[in-house]
Amino acid sequence: MPYTLITAAAGARAHQIKQSFGGNVILGDYHELPAFMISSGKMVKLPSPESVSYAHQMLTFCLDNDIAAIFPLEEKEAALLAEAVQLFNEFNITLHLPDDL
Repeated sequence: MPYTLITAAAGARAHQIKQSFGGNVILGDYHELPAFMISSGKMVKLPSPESVSYAHQMLTFCLDNDIAAIFPLEEKEAALLAEAVQLFNEFNITLHLPDDL
């Protein structure tokens, strides 16, 4: 079953959105996360939007982890992914940009 990825996992907004979904949600962040949260599988480390290949790294992450939808909560992430919306659509990955929230 496909997953929904919510970024900015350390923030309250990510947890609010997660509650509205129930099960198949992955919380991720590119900022430092506590090691125990990553090792327990509660959160995942994501590519940094500072990378020139950020959109492609995120696409690879999504394909490797059966992600069908992304809620990019940080402005920089959302802006970069918005530029690649067609690429994600080609792989049936829905981007829920801040205007969609």
